[in-house]
Amino acid sequence: MNPKRWHAFLPALLLGVSTMLVARPADRDAAEDKPPALGATADLSTAPRVGVDRPKPTYMLHERDKRVHGLRPFQELVDAAPAGSTLRPPPGHYSGPVVMKKPLVIDGGGRVTIDAGDRGTVFSLEADGAVLRGLHLTGSGDSHDTDDSCLDVRGHRNVIEKLVIDNCLFGIDLKQSSDSILRGNKISSKPRELGVRGDGLRLWYSDRNLVEDNEITDSRDMVAWYSHDNVYRRNVGRRSRYSIHFMFANNNVVEDNKFYDNAVGVYFMYTEGGVLRNNLISHATGAAGMAIGFKEASYTLIEGNEIIYCAVGIGSDLSPFQPDSKIWVKNNRFAYNGIAIKLTSELGGNVVTDNVFEGNLTHVVQAGRNKGNLNEWRDNYWDDYQGFDRDGNNVGDTAYELYAFADQIWIEMPPARFFKNSPVMELLDFLERLAPFSSPELTLKDERPRFRKPEAGKGRVTG
Repeated sequence: MNPKRWHAFLPALLLGVSTMLVARPADRDAAEDKPPALGATADLSTAPRVGVDRPKPTYMLHERDKRVHGLRPFQELVDAAPAGSTLRPPPGHYSGPVVMKKPLVIDGGGRVTIDAGDRGTVFSLEADGAVLRGLHLTGSGDSHDTDDSCLDVRGHRNVIEKLVIDNCLFGIDLKQSSDSILRGNKISSKPRELGVRGDGLRLWYSDRNLVEDNEITDSRDMVAWYSHDNVYRRNVGRRSRYSIHFMFANNNVVEDNKFYDNAVGVYFMYTEGGVLRNNLISHATGAAGMAIGFKEASYTLIEGNEIIYCAVGIGSDLSPFQPDSKIWVKNNRFAYNGIAIKLTSELGGNVVTDNVFEGNLTHVVQAGRNKGNLNEWRDNYWDDYQGFDRDGNNVGDTAYELYAFADQIWIEMPPARFFKNSPVMELLDFLERLAPFSSPELTLKDERPRFRKPEAGKGRVTG
């Protein structure tokens, strides 16, 4: 074929191939008149493992901190242990790095330290079906280029429990590693500025892992990218940036965790499916402080959470995103936040039921005009409800309606939020309510507001 004609033909060929690869599943599902399976186009759990790590540099002993000079290399014990055996090393300090490519049970009993002397990665687990228990891993390098960490996991069905991880850039880093258990570990990063720390726990293309009873403090983020069907249970996160950040990660469950003093609690970005249930998220403060965030996310259940003392309780942008999808917010307590729920770029589809709103400076902010009827608000308790319950059925006789009066100024001009509770703004708000000189914006209408506050732990209160 003439080269010029070939170059002209190539874009059309590539477009046709991409259409076959991407559009065909959606077309098939549309023909069957049902939505596509959540995450169907992102599931690579059956894909072969590919090399994604940059080569780890080799450091000579004299390049490592002097504290590891003279220590016995832990690699010697790993090399000497037969595959499938249990290694219980004598208590003490050992030098890293360690690379393990066979299934072993290594039990340090909480009395074994492996130190890489502030260079490279401390321990690389490149086997399936291994167990690491009761080890102290410390002293990684500080290079983001090579993802220096305390523990790299590159295998499936491993158990990693009761590790103490500190003075490491990244804590535990899973890449293409599925069906593992991470339990009872304590993880912290190097003492760096927040933005240049490593992630305490990172999952990348890693599915169906159980992450429970871990404590992650003073790291950067706990992240899950392209990682589906993982369970995060009873973990504690403190003084980090994101407690958990999901990106292109579907159907993950986050339940019974406690997240304190992080910039952001849990963030769902470009996700479909997910459950956030019975968590405590508090003191997510600062300029970007947010307990729960959504960015173009869909089909998510937010249930039974305590969201207190945060700058924003729920911050939602273009969510739910998929057509005709929902985000359900029910049986949560929003207390003493700056803004309990903030909706921007609103498309509708949020269903907000049986929640408690109390002590917030602003219960709900909905950016944009004439969007007060896009979402469903039912059976919530509002501490500023001004109606009555004459028949005693615990349902207000009149609907709860929230309007934006002078608040519209700082909603449309965010820098003005600095003056939100200033005397002049309070006066403007009073005058607007007394004799509006512009039409107030309806933010929400709850037809069945709860009259009495539900008891703690009782969930929905029926009439």
